[in-house]
Amino acid sequence: MSTRHASVTRTDIAVPASRTAAGAVSAYSSIIGRYDMLEREQEQQLARRWQETRDGEAANTLVTSHLRLAAKVARSYRGYGLPFADLMAEANLGLVIAASRFEPGHNSRFSTYATWWIKAAIHEYILRSWSLVRIGTTAAQKKLFFRLRGEMRKTAGGAVAALTPDVAEAIAVKLEVSTRDVLEMDCRLRGDLSLNARVGGDEQGAEWEALLVDESSDAETVLADQDQTERRSGALRAALKVLTGRERRVLEARRLAEHPPTLDQLARELSISSERVRQIEIRAFAKVRRAAIRATQERAVACDEPRRLSPPLRGERSARSDAELVFS
Repeated sequence: MSTRHASVTRTDIAVPASRTAAGAVSAYSSIIGRYDMLEREQEQQLARRWQETRDGEAANTLVTSHLRLAAKVARSYRGYGLPFADLMAEANLGLVIAASRFEPGHNSRFSTYATWWIKAAIHEYILRSWSLVRIGTTAAQKKLFFRLRGEMRKTAGGAVAALTPDVAEAIAVKLEVSTRDVLEMDCRLRGDLSLNARVGGDEQGAEWEALLVDESSDAETVLADQDQTERRSGALRAALKVLTGRERRVLEARRLAEHPPTLDQLARELSISSERVRQIEIRAFAKVRRAAIRATQERAVACDEPRRLSPPLRGERSARSDAELVFS
């Protein structure tokens, strides 16, 4: 195949900026269509000339012969709301980087190698241009950002249709993220969207707001749980003070340890029989339980009167119930 690669300058492969967007793309496509693709042997020869002698003409020919590849990859990213001319410029930058780093000895086509660098350059440009608030910061969110539209096209048979809850759930499973992440990312890619809008545009459908449920506990429940935990911890500390040293050792080992020892193990440690250890455990538990109930009741009596008369927080229980939960 004959080649028609003349020496080009930076402005030759730049997208014209003085025309309308459509005119600029058309003019640029006409320019890059002048350059023929290369055979494998030609790619290898040009790459060797660049690597061995830094022959600028060789690198120039390698780049211009793949400008159409860069434009084709850039077109696949038009759905991100960024100027197509900028996408093509970044694609060309990735192509130039690929040409400078391509090693001919690996016996691979330059187009395969260049595609990776072209996509990398475009990804970096998109990440710079979009707010991190819209993209997310984790690796999973970034993967979702770049793959969501493609997964939606596969599900809809080629067209990007409205995202339904079922489709969102299927995509979430495939990309290993939550359904909420999928729905929120779709909203970011579509731009501002009312949470009161109907799913899929169906007037009878559910509102998006109903699908974004906050699964975390509300402040009222958190405060109630913290209050209960403090009461139980205080009751336990006070109750343990009524035990002797041996009773406390047995109770802590048998009831409070993550991996409690057997009766035989404690018997050998304390130089008593296993039956005696069992009796001490039962007696110590009963003593601590009574002391905890008493300490919790005394604390409840000491509370301010307005608090005792006010409606209880959700999840709040009686003093006796709290103590019993500690030692149930």
